[in-house]
Amino acid sequence: MTITIRRRLCIGLLFSVPMFAFAQASRPASRTQLGVAHIGGLYSFSETDYLNEGAATAHAIGARCIKVSLSLDTDNPSPKLYPFHSQWPSVATLESLADTPYYRDLFARDFDTFILTAFRPGRAAGYWRESFSSEDELAEEKCFATLTRHLLRTHAKTGKTFIIQNWEGDWALRGSFDPSIKPSPAATAAMIRWLAARQRGIALARAEFASGDARVYHACEVNLVRQAQLEGAPSVTTDVLPHVPVDLVSYSAWDTKNSPAHFAEALAFIAKHKRSTEPFGEHGVYVGEFGMPESECTPQQAYDRTSALLAEARRFGCPYAVYWQLYCNEPTTTPPKVNADYKGFWLVRPDGTRSLVCQLFQ
Repeated sequence: MTITIRRRLCIGLLFSVPMFAFAQASRPASRTQLGVAHIGGLYSFSETDYLNEGAATAHAIGARCIKVSLSLDTDNPSPKLYPFHSQWPSVATLESLADTPYYRDLFARDFDTFILTAFRPGRAAGYWRESFSSEDELAEEKCFATLTRHLLRTHAKTGKTFIIQNWEGDWALRGSFDPSIKPSPAATAAMIRWLAARQRGIALARAEFASGDARVYHACEVNLVRQAQLEGAPSVTTDVLPHVPVDLVSYSAWDTKNSPAHFAEALAFIAKHKRSTEPFGEHGVYVGEFGMPESECTPQQAYDRTSALLAEARRFGCPYAVYWQLYCNEPTTTPPKVNADYKGFWLVRPDGTRSLVCQLFQ
């Protein structure tokens, strides 16, 4: 997973939609939520550990959902993504990572929902593309069952929601950032088994906790939707989702290029191919990333287009959408020093000023 290589073209927030009762947990929160990603930013403003500095800033802006990494994969483990003012302990499991002081402090904060990009420790995020044995399948299931148990046990009385997801599955399926590459049938079959193992582990573990009011869900993230829609190209949406009953699908929405009409069409296309599962039912598609960099527009244009895209997502009934992001992670020069040295994916600029988009979180 290469967090810094992005094509960022729209912005998003979290908002309310009807939810459905989950058998062993209380009804998911239906109030309006606002959310933002805090992953791999390149600057900081305090001596607080970077994970929690960003969380405190996001909460102060008005976010009630935050998207972070919780991973020990070999590509971009969490300690690499949150380096500032931090001394990460050596841990070998995701539940141990979640139990470090940094994540304990994060999860104790007043957020309703934590969206976590998570991968099995000690492996590349897309290792399954080359080889995925039955032993790997069992290890994935066990890994995410154990993490789910930890989250539900530790946060049993908090009412918090945790969503565990991958990152931009269409790139992972190809093993490349070239959209013209066609994934192999073997890779597609392996991804189906990989996602099913993650889903199975999470579902088995949460079935053990009938009385707590915390919730853990599993999501698959897709990102090349328009290509599949217009050209019939192979994709996670069309070739994987129909075969895996995931709780949710996350749409990393850069391929619709800020067009509200195309954005709405992509959401409908994803929903058409997702298998309906409880508790979200027809509202099982959320926007995992979108944004509009200030290097490509004025702050007012970013605000206006964000509002338009948000209206489409709300009209569709997405349960979540996430603004990319809190602190920019993409420099235009090296080393970056001032605002102009970044692409402008931010709520808070390097000089400490806030984007106009922050007003949508109020």
